[in-house]
Amino acid sequence: MKVLWLQAAGCGGCTQSLLGAENRAGVLAQLADAGVDLLLHPALSEASGKDALDLLHAAASGALPFDILCVEGALLRGPNGSGRFHILSGSGRPVIDWVRELAARARQVIAIGSCSAFGGIISSGENLTDACGLQFDGDQAGGLLGPDFRAAAGLPVINVAGCPVHPGWVVDTLLALALALGAFAESDLDAWQRPRSYTEQLVHHGCPRNEYYEFKASAEKLSDLGCLMENMGCKGTQASADCNLRPWNGVGSCVRGGFACISCTEPGFEEPGHPFMETAKVAGIPTGLPIDMPKAWFVALAALSKSATPRRVRENSRSDHPVILPGTRKGGPK
Repeated sequence: MKVLWLQAAGCGGCTQSLLGAENRAGVLAQLADAGVDLLLHPALSEASGKDALDLLHAAASGALPFDILCVEGALLRGPNGSGRFHILSGSGRPVIDWVRELAARARQVIAIGSCSAFGGIISSGENLTDACGLQFDGDQAGGLLGPDFRAAAGLPVINVAGCPVHPGWVVDTLLALALALGAFAESDLDAWQRPRSYTEQLVHHGCPRNEYYEFKASAEKLSDLGCLMENMGCKGTQASADCNLRPWNGVGSCVRGGFACISCTEPGFEEPGHPFMETAKVAGIPTGLPIDMPKAWFVALAALSKSATPRRVRENSRSDHPVILPGTRKGGPK
């Protein structure tokens, strides 16, 4: 399976994340072992300059068949739809023209990260560059390729969203396409065309702060051990991703590092309408509640939970280290 990878407008963070995939031999060796041939990657390939352009011309013309087009970064349509805010170096052509031409040749098209999926950080604010995703403009279907686009194999753009994307999500998607022998279907994508292999979970699942969440023992400032939902802007109960079930490098995630989940796999996460590390509230109740729970139930449960909070949990939630340790169970029959 031959892969072309283009980098559009972005920070390159998804490539940096990919290089940290959990494999002792390295992610490139892992992909090669599965028969995935990375024909071109702007940051990783030896080919550059004229060699890289020749390869792209051959792929665009059909002389060099390939299977998958991966695009990292938002697509800049400005000014006035010309795309000339972002020219592919040495080619004199806008990146969006290359993407359209190559997408028409690919069997599958993958958006790597939330920028290429929905526009992401690059599209925030006034969006003077008219940045968008491959098949979405924020939460609206369309984007660069249009809502009706289907790659040669019949699937729409596969949005492996995240900011940055988890390396496991990229590797899993590529391996599924390489090894599933056509079994990867549109039913394997969710409503935002993201692989369900990672969006069938919530960031909340596996969160190391779940005991504090259960008792609504909330952090009040950065470095506190308590739940980050009530005051610190955490959207882990609303965000579709398995970050805490398979953390980065086996140990890391945003909440494990003390930062709120900002729901970076969702369209529009870049403009929440409030500071990322603050929770928006109305009458003291967070406006962003768990997606599966009615507001009245949450308020009732929160009041009951707080009334039953153990002293250990309450005191530890407002500290940067455990000040009260769990009790020791006495011996004897259990």
